[in-house]
Amino acid sequence: MPPRYRYEEIADDLQKRIEAGEFPPGARLPSRRELTAHYEVTAPVIDRAMQILRVKGITETLAGVGVYVRDASEGS
Repeated sequence: MPPRYRYEEIADDLQKRIEAGEFPPGARLPSRRELTAHYEVTAPVIDRAMQILRVKGITETLAGVGVYVRDASEGS
């Protein structure tokens, strides 16, 4: 199994936390600053993890507002 990048691990962890209900549909995810402190990584690593969640349709980004968990019932 190839080594995993840290941003992949963070995206997976956030996805599991969302699926577990820690961040329900419509909830705002912690800020980039909070996530960099929590995971002890740089902002670009968090940005890459957020990009993965957005591409998967799990989150949506509202410019200048934040990243929110999408409602699965809304579809892609």
